[in-house]
Amino acid sequence: MEQQLIALYLRVCRVYDTEPDLKYQRLSNFRPAFTDEELVTVYLFGHMQGFSQQRRIYDYARRHWRAWFPALPSYQAFNRRLNRLAPAFEHLITAALTEPVTALAGDADRLIDSLPISLAKWPRCAAARVAAGVADQGYCSTKRSYYYGVKLHAVALRRPRQLPLPALLHLSRASQHDLQALRELDPDLGAGPLFGDKAYADEETKRALAGRGTHLLTRTCPVCRALY
Repeated sequence: MEQQLIALYLRVCRVYDTEPDLKYQRLSNFRPAFTDEELVTVYLFGHMQGFSQQRRIYDYARRHWRAWFPALPSYQAFNRRLNRLAPAFEHLITAALTEPVTALAGDADRLIDSLPISLAKWPRCAAARVAAGVADQGYCSTKRSYYYGVKLHAVALRRPRQLPLPALLHLSRASQHDLQALRELDPDLGAGPLFGDKAYADEETKRALAGRGTHLLTRTCPVCRALY
């Protein structure tokens, strides 16, 4: 857990170092003892541990990580400063969508899947025009219905007895096949096993990924059939 916290803090610092807007949002040279980077790290780390309320996140940090954050302010100051840092979270979300974190995972097992994000459902999807630059009409095989929108592709790290940890995100049009999205993610996947459903079952893609150290396992291979 300590390594997870360190990795998160370094990632937040990297976003602050590469986004000048975050440096200027204070409009002064004053730098508090408890930095904005530490505050954002504490908030995100609390969410990663399953806490959704700001009070519970603060209490968790104070009770278990006070030695790591000795300058942690009062809850009132923590809450007030957090509410002023909305631009920081916009940049962090952008970084999460564009910057892979699989390097932190080493050769850990990873999972890949997609999620349809519907902006209009059938029959309205045929006439929908919102976000035309990024959205279009696609088909969701799980719900057996057409929709208009986008598709979120995610690579997540397998964690025993816990929900997978998102490591790489990719947004595409609804009509894009999962296999094509995987090929676009290829340069950022890194080494190690990658589990997916039959949508990713393509021998040519498997060979290409294997050449770069990524071993794609789908329900069509003997190993996965034994696991399912």
